[in-house]
Amino acid sequence: MNNLKRYAIPAIGLAAVSCGGPGQQENQDQQHPNVIYILPDQFRNQALNFWNEPEYQQQVNWQADPVHTPNLDRFADESVVFANACSNFPLSSPYRGIFLSGMYPERSGIVLNCMEERPGSELRQDATCISDVFKAQGYSCGYIGKLHADFPTKNNPQRPGTYVDERHPVWDAYTPAERRHGFDYWYSYGTFDEHKNPHYWDKDGNRYDPKEYSVDHETDKAIAYLRNEHGERMDGQPFLMVLAYNPPHSPYRSMNDCMEEDYAYYKDMGLDELYVRENADTTMKKALAARYYFANVTGVDRNFGRLMKELEDLGLDDNTIVVFTADHGETMCSHGIDEPKNNIYTEAFTVPFMIRYPGKIRHRVEKTLFSAIDIMPTMLSLAGFSAEIPESCEGRDIAPMLLENGEKCDIPQSALYIKNVNGKRDEDGLVRSFFPVARGIRTAQYSMSIQIDPDCNIKDVKLFNDVDDPYQLYNIDYRQNPDLFDELCDLLRAKLEEANDVWFREGYMDRLKY
Repeated sequence: MNNLKRYAIPAIGLAAVSCGGPGQQENQDQQHPNVIYILPDQFRNQALNFWNEPEYQQQVNWQADPVHTPNLDRFADESVVFANACSNFPLSSPYRGIFLSGMYPERSGIVLNCMEERPGSELRQDATCISDVFKAQGYSCGYIGKLHADFPTKNNPQRPGTYVDERHPVWDAYTPAERRHGFDYWYSYGTFDEHKNPHYWDKDGNRYDPKEYSVDHETDKAIAYLRNEHGERMDGQPFLMVLAYNPPHSPYRSMNDCMEEDYAYYKDMGLDELYVRENADTTMKKALAARYYFANVTGVDRNFGRLMKELEDLGLDDNTIVVFTADHGETMCSHGIDEPKNNIYTEAFTVPFMIRYPGKIRHRVEKTLFSAIDIMPTMLSLAGFSAEIPESCEGRDIAPMLLENGEKCDIPQSALYIKNVNGKRDEDGLVRSFFPVARGIRTAQYSMSIQIDPDCNIKDVKLFNDVDDPYQLYNIDYRQNPDLFDELCDLLRAKLEEANDVWFREGYMDRLKY
Protein backbone atom coordinates (compact mmCIF):
# COMPACT_ATOMS: atom_id res chain seq x y z
CA MET A 1 0.00 0.00 0.00
CA ASN A 2 1.37 3.41 -0.95
CA ASN A 3 1.93 6.06 1.69
CA LEU A 4 -1.35 7.81 2.41
CA LYS A 5 0.17 10.87 4.13
CA ARG A 6 0.83 13.08 1.14
CA TYR A 7 -2.18 15.20 0.26
CA ALA A 8 -1.31 18.89 0.08
CA ILE A 9 -3.93 21.33 1.33
CA PRO A 10 -4.15 24.63 -0.61
CA ALA A 11 -3.62 27.94 1.14
CA ILE A 12 -7.26 29.00 0.64
CA GLY A 13 -10.30 27.44 2.23
CA LEU A 14 -11.48 26.66 5.74
CA ALA A 15 -9.64 28.55 8.43
CA ALA A 16 -7.26 26.42 10.47
CA VAL A 17 -8.54 25.10 13.80
CA SER A 18 -7.09 22.86 16.44
CA CYS A 19 -7.17 19.18 15.48
CA GLY A 20 -7.47 18.02 19.06
CA GLY A 21 -11.24 18.29 19.28
CA PRO A 22 -13.98 15.73 18.60
CA GLY A 23 -13.22 13.35 15.79
CA GLN A 24 -9.49 12.78 16.22
CA GLN A 25 -8.65 9.09 16.60
CA GLU A 26 -12.20 8.39 17.71
CA ASN A 27 -12.78 5.56 15.27
CA GLN A 28 -9.48 3.72 15.30
CA ASP A 29 -10.79 0.89 17.48
CA GLN A 30 -14.14 0.56 15.73
CA GLN A 31 -15.01 -2.76 14.22
CA HIS A 32 -16.85 -1.14 11.34
CA PRO A 33 -15.30 1.53 9.11
CA ASN A 34 -16.43 5.02 8.31
CA VAL A 35 -17.58 5.55 4.72
CA ILE A 36 -17.09 8.68 2.62
CA TYR A 37 -18.80 8.70 -0.79
CA ILE A 38 -17.79 11.58 -3.05
CA LEU A 39 -20.05 12.16 -6.02
CA PRO A 40 -19.42 15.04 -8.42
CA ASP A 41 -21.98 15.40 -11.20
CA GLN A 42 -21.08 14.80 -14.86
CA PHE A 43 -17.41 14.01 -14.13
CA ARG A 44 -16.24 11.74 -16.94
CA ASN A 45 -13.77 8.91 -16.43
CA GLN A 46 -11.47 10.29 -19.10
CA ALA A 47 -10.97 13.51 -17.09
CA LEU A 48 -8.36 11.93 -14.82
CA ASN A 49 -4.73 12.48 -15.69
CA PHE A 50 -3.47 9.19 -14.25
CA TRP A 51 -4.92 7.23 -17.18
CA ASN A 52 -1.89 8.42 -19.16
CA GLU A 53 0.52 6.75 -16.74
CA PRO A 54 1.96 3.36 -17.88
CA GLU A 55 0.27 1.26 -15.17
CA TYR A 56 -3.13 2.61 -16.11
CA GLN A 57 -2.63 3.19 -19.82
CA GLN A 58 -2.07 -0.50 -20.45
CA GLN A 59 -5.55 -1.20 -19.06
CA VAL A 60 -7.28 1.18 -21.48
CA ASN A 61 -6.55 2.07 -25.08
CA TRP A 62 -7.46 5.74 -25.10
CA GLN A 63 -5.75 8.96 -24.04
CA ALA A 64 -6.78 10.88 -20.94
CA ASP A 65 -7.93 14.47 -21.10
CA PRO A 66 -5.21 17.10 -20.46
CA VAL A 67 -6.41 17.74 -16.93
CA HIS A 68 -4.65 18.74 -13.72
CA THR A 69 -5.79 16.18 -11.11
CA PRO A 70 -2.80 15.56 -8.79
CA ASN A 71 -4.84 14.61 -5.73
CA LEU A 72 -7.05 12.13 -7.54
CA ASP A 73 -3.95 10.73 -9.25
CA ARG A 74 -2.41 10.06 -5.85
CA PHE A 75 -5.65 8.56 -4.60
CA ALA A 76 -5.73 6.20 -7.59
CA ASP A 77 -2.34 4.84 -6.54
CA GLU A 78 -3.87 3.89 -3.17
CA SER A 79 -7.13 2.44 -4.47
CA VAL A 80 -8.85 -0.16 -6.56
CA VAL A 81 -9.47 1.72 -9.80
CA PHE A 82 -12.24 0.47 -12.06
CA ALA A 83 -11.58 0.91 -15.77
CA ASN A 84 -15.11 -0.13 -16.73
CA ALA A 85 -17.46 1.28 -14.10
CA CYS A 86 -20.84 1.97 -15.71
CA SER A 87 -23.79 4.22 -14.95
CA ASN A 88 -26.76 2.01 -15.88
CA PHE A 89 -28.95 5.04 -16.56
CA PRO A 90 -26.47 7.88 -17.21
CA LEU A 91 -28.67 10.71 -16.00
CA SER A 92 -28.61 12.52 -12.65
CA SER A 93 -31.84 11.50 -10.89
CA PRO A 94 -32.13 7.89 -12.14
CA TYR A 95 -28.52 7.21 -11.15
CA ARG A 96 -29.10 8.61 -7.66
CA GLY A 97 -32.14 6.42 -7.26
CA ILE A 98 -30.07 3.38 -8.19
CA PHE A 99 -27.18 4.30 -5.87
CA LEU A 100 -29.37 5.14 -2.88
CA SER A 101 -31.88 2.28 -3.14
CA GLY A 102 -29.91 -0.48 -4.86
CA MET A 103 -32.83 -0.88 -7.25
CA TYR A 104 -33.32 -0.26 -10.96
CA PRO A 105 -35.43 2.79 -11.87
CA GLU A 106 -38.81 1.07 -12.06
CA ARG A 107 -38.42 -0.08 -8.45
CA SER A 108 -36.54 2.93 -7.05
CA GLY A 109 -39.31 5.20 -8.31
CA ILE A 110 -37.01 7.48 -10.32
CA VAL A 111 -37.65 6.63 -13.96
CA LEU A 112 -36.86 10.12 -15.34
CA ASN A 113 -35.00 13.20 -14.15
CA CYS A 114 -36.97 14.70 -11.26
CA MET A 115 -38.84 17.95 -11.97
CA GLU A 116 -42.26 19.58 -11.65
CA GLU A 117 -43.76 18.14 -14.83
CA ARG A 118 -42.99 14.52 -13.85
CA PRO A 119 -44.95 13.71 -10.67
CA GLY A 120 -44.41 9.99 -11.20
CA SER A 121 -40.64 10.18 -10.84
CA GLU A 122 -39.14 10.48 -7.34
CA LEU A 123 -37.35 8.28 -4.84
CA ARG A 124 -39.81 6.01 -3.08
CA GLN A 125 -40.31 7.02 0.52
CA ASP A 126 -40.71 3.35 1.52
CA ALA A 127 -37.48 2.23 -0.18
CA THR A 128 -34.78 0.83 2.08
CA CYS A 129 -31.79 2.93 1.09
CA ILE A 130 -28.10 2.48 1.81
CA SER A 131 -28.31 5.22 4.44
CA ASP A 132 -31.29 3.51 6.11
CA VAL A 133 -29.19 0.39 6.57
CA PHE A 134 -26.14 2.23 7.90
CA LYS A 135 -28.34 4.22 10.27
CA ALA A 136 -29.94 1.04 11.58
CA GLN A 137 -26.45 -0.31 12.31
CA GLY A 138 -25.59 2.66 14.53
CA TYR A 139 -23.96 5.00 12.01
CA SER A 140 -24.24 8.74 11.91
CA CYS A 141 -25.26 9.60 8.34
CA GLY A 142 -24.63 12.93 6.63
CA TYR A 143 -25.60 14.25 3.20
CA ILE A 144 -23.96 17.37 1.76
CA GLY A 145 -24.73 18.87 -1.64
CA LYS A 146 -26.94 17.95 -4.58
CA LEU A 147 -29.67 15.33 -4.15
CA HIS A 148 -32.00 15.66 -7.18
CA ALA A 149 -34.19 12.74 -6.14
CA ASP A 150 -37.44 14.51 -5.17
CA PHE A 151 -40.52 15.62 -7.09
CA PRO A 152 -40.81 19.37 -6.37
CA THR A 153 -43.81 20.33 -4.27
CA LYS A 154 -44.96 23.60 -2.68
CA ASN A 155 -43.14 22.91 0.58
CA ASN A 156 -40.78 25.90 0.74
CA PRO A 157 -39.78 26.18 4.44
CA GLN A 158 -39.30 29.95 4.10
CA ARG A 159 -42.53 30.60 2.16
CA PRO A 160 -45.03 27.82 2.88
CA GLY A 161 -47.33 27.03 -0.01
CA THR A 162 -44.75 27.93 -2.66
CA TYR A 163 -42.04 26.13 -4.59
CA VAL A 164 -38.42 26.76 -3.62
CA ASP A 165 -37.68 27.56 -7.27
CA GLU A 166 -39.34 30.46 -9.08
CA ARG A 167 -38.43 29.07 -12.51
CA HIS A 168 -40.98 27.04 -14.42
CA PRO A 169 -41.00 24.21 -14.88
CA VAL A 170 -39.61 23.79 -11.37
CA TRP A 171 -36.50 21.63 -10.97
CA ASP A 172 -35.17 22.47 -7.50
CA ALA A 173 -36.75 20.87 -4.44
CA TYR A 174 -36.61 20.87 -0.66
CA THR A 175 -36.36 17.44 0.98
CA PRO A 176 -38.40 17.20 4.21
CA ALA A 177 -37.17 15.10 7.12
CA GLU A 178 -39.43 12.15 6.33
CA ARG A 179 -37.78 11.73 2.92
CA ARG A 180 -34.13 11.77 4.05
CA HIS A 181 -33.72 8.02 4.50
CA GLY A 182 -31.67 7.94 7.70
CA PHE A 183 -29.48 10.94 7.00
CA ASP A 184 -29.44 12.79 10.33
CA TYR A 185 -27.08 15.55 9.19
CA TRP A 186 -28.51 17.44 6.22
CA TYR A 187 -27.04 20.28 4.17
CA SER A 188 -28.53 19.82 0.76
CA TYR A 189 -30.73 21.00 -2.11
CA GLY A 190 -32.48 19.44 -5.09
CA THR A 191 -30.80 20.77 -8.20
CA PHE A 192 -29.61 24.30 -8.96
CA ASP A 193 -26.98 25.25 -11.51
CA GLU A 194 -25.23 28.39 -10.30
CA HIS A 195 -21.83 27.22 -9.13
CA LYS A 196 -20.91 30.49 -7.41
CA ASN A 197 -24.37 31.17 -6.00
CA PRO A 198 -25.48 27.90 -4.38
CA HIS A 199 -28.07 27.44 -1.67
CA TYR A 200 -28.80 24.73 0.88
CA TRP A 201 -31.26 23.68 3.55
CA ASP A 202 -30.20 22.18 6.86
CA LYS A 203 -32.00 19.50 8.85
CA ASP A 204 -34.37 22.08 10.33
CA GLY A 205 -35.28 23.67 6.99
CA ASN A 206 -33.13 26.78 7.44
CA ARG A 207 -31.83 28.13 4.13
CA TYR A 208 -28.23 29.22 3.50
CA ASP A 209 -26.91 31.30 0.58
CA PRO A 210 -23.13 31.42 1.07
CA LYS A 211 -22.29 33.32 -2.17
CA GLU A 212 -19.19 31.25 -2.87
CA TYR A 213 -18.02 28.45 -5.16
CA SER A 214 -20.13 25.45 -4.23
CA VAL A 215 -17.28 22.91 -4.25
CA ASP A 216 -15.21 25.02 -1.85
CA HIS A 217 -18.19 25.61 0.43
CA GLU A 218 -19.39 22.01 0.50
CA THR A 219 -15.87 20.81 1.24
CA ASP A 220 -15.73 23.24 4.19
CA LYS A 221 -18.94 21.65 5.46
CA ALA A 222 -17.52 18.16 4.94
CA ILE A 223 -14.36 19.07 6.86
CA ALA A 224 -16.49 20.45 9.68
CA TYR A 225 -18.39 17.15 9.66
CA LEU A 226 -15.14 15.21 9.98
CA ARG A 227 -14.01 17.46 12.83
CA ASN A 228 -17.47 17.29 14.38
CA GLU A 229 -17.11 21.00 15.08
CA HIS A 230 -20.72 21.68 15.99
CA GLY A 231 -22.02 18.24 16.89
CA GLU A 232 -22.69 17.28 13.27
CA ARG A 233 -22.50 13.60 14.26
CA MET A 234 -22.42 11.38 17.31
CA ASP A 235 -19.04 10.92 18.97
CA GLY A 236 -17.87 7.32 18.98
CA GLN A 237 -20.16 6.23 16.18
CA PRO A 238 -18.91 5.37 12.73
CA PHE A 239 -20.27 7.60 10.00
CA LEU A 240 -21.47 7.58 6.41
CA MET A 241 -20.91 10.91 4.64
CA VAL A 242 -22.11 11.52 1.08
CA LEU A 243 -20.58 14.59 -0.56
CA ALA A 244 -22.40 15.35 -3.81
CA TYR A 245 -20.85 18.21 -5.79
CA ASN A 246 -22.68 19.77 -8.75
CA PRO A 247 -19.57 20.77 -10.80
CA PRO A 248 -18.28 19.87 -13.31
CA HIS A 249 -21.92 19.71 -14.43
CA SER A 250 -23.00 22.60 -16.66
CA PRO A 251 -22.94 25.58 -16.77
CA TYR A 252 -19.43 25.81 -18.17
CA ARG A 253 -19.54 29.01 -20.18
CA SER A 254 -17.52 31.67 -18.37
CA MET A 255 -15.56 32.63 -15.26
CA ASN A 256 -18.91 32.80 -13.46
CA ASP A 257 -18.84 29.01 -13.54
CA CYS A 258 -15.40 28.16 -12.11
CA MET A 259 -12.52 29.46 -10.01
CA GLU A 260 -9.74 31.51 -11.59
CA GLU A 261 -6.98 29.44 -9.97
CA ASP A 262 -8.41 26.30 -11.59
CA TYR A 263 -9.05 27.97 -14.93
CA ALA A 264 -5.43 29.14 -15.07
CA TYR A 265 -4.29 25.64 -16.06
CA TYR A 266 -6.34 25.79 -19.26
CA LYS A 267 -6.80 29.43 -20.25
CA ASP A 268 -3.96 29.47 -22.79
CA MET A 269 -4.63 26.03 -24.28
CA GLY A 270 -5.84 25.82 -27.87
CA LEU A 271 -8.65 23.52 -28.98
CA ASP A 272 -6.13 21.07 -30.43
CA GLU A 273 -4.55 20.79 -26.96
CA LEU A 274 -7.83 20.57 -25.06
CA TYR A 275 -9.35 17.89 -27.26
CA VAL A 276 -7.18 14.79 -27.50
CA ARG A 277 -9.92 12.26 -28.21
CA GLU A 278 -10.08 11.32 -31.88
CA ASN A 279 -13.88 11.52 -31.94
CA ALA A 280 -14.13 15.16 -30.82
CA ASP A 281 -15.65 17.75 -33.13
CA THR A 282 -13.95 21.04 -32.27
CA THR A 283 -16.10 22.97 -34.74
CA MET A 284 -19.07 22.68 -32.39
CA LYS A 285 -20.30 25.79 -30.62
CA LYS A 286 -19.73 23.99 -27.34
CA ALA A 287 -16.00 23.46 -27.99
CA LEU A 288 -14.85 26.43 -25.87
CA ALA A 289 -16.64 24.91 -22.87
CA ALA A 290 -13.78 22.45 -22.35
CA ARG A 291 -11.67 25.07 -20.56
CA TYR A 292 -14.40 25.70 -17.98
CA TYR A 293 -15.34 22.04 -17.69
CA PHE A 294 -11.73 21.06 -17.03
CA ALA A 295 -11.38 23.96 -14.60
CA ASN A 296 -14.24 22.51 -12.56
CA VAL A 297 -12.62 19.07 -12.75
CA THR A 298 -9.53 20.66 -11.20
CA GLY A 299 -11.70 22.47 -8.65
CA VAL A 300 -13.11 19.13 -7.55
CA ASP A 301 -9.61 17.65 -7.39
CA ARG A 302 -8.29 20.58 -5.34
CA ASN A 303 -11.04 20.16 -2.77
CA PHE A 304 -10.71 16.40 -2.77
CA GLY A 305 -7.11 16.97 -1.68
CA ARG A 306 -8.25 19.24 1.14
CA LEU A 307 -10.69 16.61 2.37
CA MET A 308 -8.19 13.75 2.25
CA LYS A 309 -5.60 15.85 4.08
CA GLU A 310 -8.10 16.56 6.85
CA LEU A 311 -9.03 12.89 7.10
CA GLU A 312 -5.36 12.06 7.61
CA ASP A 313 -4.73 14.87 10.10
CA LEU A 314 -7.64 13.62 12.20
CA GLY A 315 -6.25 10.09 12.18
CA LEU A 316 -9.41 8.72 10.58
CA ASP A 317 -7.94 7.54 7.28
CA ASP A 318 -6.92 4.03 8.33
CA ASN A 319 -10.49 3.04 9.21
CA THR A 320 -12.39 4.88 6.49
CA ILE A 321 -13.58 3.59 3.14
CA VAL A 322 -13.38 6.40 0.60
CA VAL A 323 -15.10 6.23 -2.79
CA PHE A 324 -14.72 8.71 -5.62
CA THR A 325 -17.18 8.31 -8.49
CA ALA A 326 -19.77 10.20 -10.59
CA ASP A 327 -23.37 9.78 -11.68
CA HIS A 328 -22.51 9.90 -15.39
CA GLY A 329 -19.95 11.32 -17.77
CA GLU A 330 -19.85 14.11 -20.34
CA THR A 331 -19.44 13.73 -24.11
CA MET A 332 -17.89 17.22 -24.48
CA CYS A 333 -18.03 17.42 -28.30
CA SER A 334 -17.29 13.74 -28.84
CA HIS A 335 -19.34 12.22 -31.68
CA GLY A 336 -20.52 15.71 -32.63
CA ILE A 337 -23.55 15.57 -30.35
CA ASP A 338 -24.89 18.24 -27.99
CA GLU A 339 -26.33 15.75 -25.47
CA PRO A 340 -23.62 15.37 -22.79
CA LYS A 341 -25.10 12.26 -21.17
CA ASN A 342 -28.00 9.78 -21.36
CA ASN A 343 -26.37 7.69 -24.11
CA ILE A 344 -24.16 4.62 -24.36
CA TYR A 345 -21.08 6.41 -25.67
CA THR A 346 -18.09 5.67 -23.45
CA GLU A 347 -17.68 9.31 -22.46
CA ALA A 348 -21.17 9.32 -20.93
CA PHE A 349 -21.83 5.73 -19.87
CA THR A 350 -18.57 4.96 -18.06
CA VAL A 351 -17.65 6.82 -14.89
CA PRO A 352 -14.76 7.07 -12.45
CA PHE A 353 -14.95 4.60 -9.61
CA MET A 354 -12.07 4.42 -7.15
CA ILE A 355 -12.30 2.87 -3.72
CA ARG A 356 -9.69 2.97 -0.94
CA TYR A 357 -9.83 0.87 2.21
CA PRO A 358 -6.37 0.83 3.84
CA GLY A 359 -5.14 -2.56 4.93
CA LYS A 360 -8.21 -4.31 3.50
CA ILE A 361 -8.02 -3.95 -0.27
CA ARG A 362 -4.84 -3.62 -2.31
CA HIS A 363 -4.22 -1.15 -5.07
CA ARG A 364 -4.87 -2.40 -8.58
CA VAL A 365 -6.69 -1.56 -11.80
CA GLU A 366 -9.83 -3.67 -12.12
CA LYS A 367 -11.50 -4.27 -15.49
CA THR A 368 -14.65 -5.89 -14.08
CA LEU A 369 -17.89 -4.35 -15.43
CA PHE A 370 -18.99 -2.78 -12.16
CA SER A 371 -22.37 -1.02 -12.41
CA ALA A 372 -24.24 1.54 -10.34
CA ILE A 373 -26.69 -1.21 -9.37
CA ASP A 374 -23.84 -3.09 -7.63
CA ILE A 375 -22.76 -0.18 -5.41
CA MET A 376 -25.18 -0.54 -2.48
CA PRO A 377 -24.69 -4.27 -1.81
CA THR A 378 -20.92 -4.00 -2.30
CA MET A 379 -20.52 -1.02 0.02
CA LEU A 380 -22.64 -2.58 2.75
CA SER A 381 -20.67 -5.80 2.50
CA LEU A 382 -17.30 -4.02 2.63
CA ALA A 383 -18.42 -2.30 5.84
CA GLY A 384 -19.25 -5.69 7.38
CA PHE A 385 -23.00 -5.73 6.79
CA SER A 386 -23.44 -8.38 4.11
CA ALA A 387 -26.17 -10.00 6.22
CA GLU A 388 -28.07 -6.70 6.25
CA ILE A 389 -28.20 -6.21 2.48
CA PRO A 390 -31.93 -5.78 1.80
CA GLU A 391 -33.67 -8.33 -0.39
CA SER A 392 -34.77 -5.38 -2.51
CA CYS A 393 -31.19 -4.84 -3.75
CA GLU A 394 -30.94 -5.90 -7.39
CA GLY A 395 -27.18 -5.71 -7.88
CA ARG A 396 -24.23 -7.93 -7.09
CA ASP A 397 -22.05 -7.84 -3.99
CA ILE A 398 -18.49 -7.95 -5.30
CA ALA A 399 -16.85 -7.15 -1.96
CA PRO A 400 -15.22 -10.62 -1.72
CA MET A 401 -13.40 -9.90 -4.99
CA LEU A 402 -12.19 -6.54 -3.70
CA LEU A 403 -11.13 -8.00 -0.35
CA GLU A 404 -9.59 -11.08 -2.00
CA ASN A 405 -10.61 -13.10 1.04
CA GLY A 406 -11.19 -16.39 -0.71
CA GLU A 407 -14.97 -16.10 -0.76
CA LYS A 408 -16.69 -16.52 -4.07
CA CYS A 409 -18.94 -13.89 -5.57
CA ASP A 410 -20.88 -13.42 -8.77
CA ILE A 411 -18.71 -11.23 -11.00
CA PRO A 412 -20.69 -9.11 -13.49
CA GLN A 413 -19.93 -9.96 -17.13
CA SER A 414 -21.97 -7.12 -18.63
CA ALA A 415 -23.71 -3.88 -17.75
CA LEU A 416 -27.28 -2.91 -18.63
CA TYR A 417 -27.93 0.44 -20.32
CA ILE A 418 -31.32 2.13 -19.78
CA LYS A 419 -32.84 5.20 -21.40
CA ASN A 420 -36.38 6.41 -20.75
CA VAL A 421 -38.11 9.49 -22.11
CA ASN A 422 -41.38 11.23 -21.30
CA GLY A 423 -44.57 9.32 -21.88
CA LYS A 424 -47.76 11.04 -22.96
CA ARG A 425 -48.85 14.16 -21.14
CA ASP A 426 -52.21 14.36 -19.39
CA GLU A 427 -54.75 17.17 -19.75
CA ASP A 428 -52.75 19.23 -17.24
CA GLY A 429 -49.57 18.85 -19.26
CA LEU A 430 -48.00 16.51 -16.70
CA VAL A 431 -45.95 13.42 -17.51
CA ARG A 432 -47.25 10.47 -15.52
CA SER A 433 -45.61 7.68 -17.47
CA PHE A 434 -42.43 7.00 -19.38
CA PHE A 435 -41.50 5.41 -22.68
CA PRO A 436 -38.53 3.00 -22.57
CA VAL A 437 -36.97 4.35 -25.74
CA ALA A 438 -33.67 2.46 -25.60
CA ARG A 439 -31.94 -0.45 -23.92
CA GLY A 440 -28.44 -1.71 -24.39
CA ILE A 441 -25.52 -3.64 -23.02
CA ARG A 442 -21.81 -3.24 -22.51
CA THR A 443 -19.49 -6.25 -22.39
CA ALA A 444 -15.73 -6.55 -22.13
CA GLN A 445 -15.51 -5.96 -25.88
CA TYR A 446 -18.72 -4.40 -27.19
CA SER A 447 -21.21 -1.63 -26.52
CA MET A 448 -24.67 -1.85 -28.10
CA SER A 449 -27.86 0.16 -27.72
CA ILE A 450 -31.18 -0.32 -29.52
CA GLN A 451 -33.55 2.64 -29.86
CA ILE A 452 -37.18 2.07 -30.84
CA ASP A 453 -40.41 3.96 -31.52
CA PRO A 454 -43.74 3.13 -29.81
CA ASP A 455 -44.50 0.50 -32.49
CA CYS A 456 -41.20 -1.29 -31.78
CA ASN A 457 -39.65 -0.19 -35.05
CA ILE A 458 -35.88 -0.01 -34.66
CA LYS A 459 -34.93 3.64 -35.07
CA ASP A 460 -31.23 3.33 -34.33
CA VAL A 461 -28.65 0.74 -33.31
CA LYS A 462 -25.28 1.77 -31.96
CA LEU A 463 -22.79 -1.08 -31.96
CA PHE A 464 -19.10 -0.60 -31.24
CA ASN A 465 -16.06 -2.80 -30.75
CA ASP A 466 -14.58 -0.95 -27.78
CA VAL A 467 -11.33 -2.94 -27.88
CA ASP A 468 -10.44 -2.31 -31.51
CA ASP A 469 -12.25 1.04 -31.74
CA PRO A 470 -11.83 2.73 -28.33
CA TYR A 471 -13.15 6.08 -29.55
CA GLN A 472 -16.25 4.43 -31.05
CA LEU A 473 -15.61 5.94 -34.46
CA TYR A 474 -17.12 3.10 -36.46
CA ASN A 475 -20.71 2.05 -35.86
CA ILE A 476 -20.92 -1.61 -36.86
CA ASP A 477 -23.90 -2.23 -39.15
CA TYR A 478 -25.97 -4.78 -37.27
CA ARG A 479 -27.70 -5.85 -40.47
CA GLN A 480 -24.36 -6.81 -42.00
CA ASN A 481 -23.25 -8.61 -38.84
CA PRO A 482 -26.29 -10.70 -37.83
CA ASP A 483 -24.36 -13.28 -35.78
CA LEU A 484 -22.77 -10.63 -33.60
CA PHE A 485 -26.07 -8.78 -33.26
CA ASP A 486 -27.92 -11.96 -32.26
CA GLU A 487 -25.24 -12.82 -29.71
CA LEU A 488 -25.45 -9.42 -28.09
CA CYS A 489 -29.25 -9.49 -28.20
CA ASP A 490 -29.20 -12.79 -26.30
CA LEU A 491 -26.97 -11.22 -23.65
CA LEU A 492 -29.25 -8.20 -23.50
CA ARG A 493 -32.33 -10.40 -23.09
CA ALA A 494 -30.69 -12.16 -20.14
CA LYS A 495 -29.78 -8.85 -18.54
CA LEU A 496 -33.29 -7.48 -19.05
CA GLU A 497 -34.76 -10.57 -17.43
CA GLU A 498 -32.36 -10.29 -14.52
CA ALA A 499 -33.49 -6.70 -14.02
CA ASN A 500 -37.16 -7.55 -14.62
CA ASP A 501 -37.12 -4.58 -16.98
CA VAL A 502 -40.20 -3.48 -18.91
CA TRP A 503 -38.49 -4.61 -22.13
CA PHE A 504 -38.42 -8.12 -20.67
CA ARG A 505 -41.91 -8.06 -19.13
CA GLU A 506 -43.55 -6.80 -22.30
CA GLY A 507 -41.43 -8.77 -24.74
CA TYR A 508 -39.91 -5.82 -26.58
CA MET A 509 -36.94 -7.82 -27.87
CA ASP A 510 -39.27 -10.28 -29.61
CA ARG A 511 -41.40 -7.49 -31.09
CA LEU A 512 -38.59 -5.55 -32.72
CA LYS A 513 -39.26 -4.58 -36.32
CA TYR A 514 -36.18 -4.28 -38.48
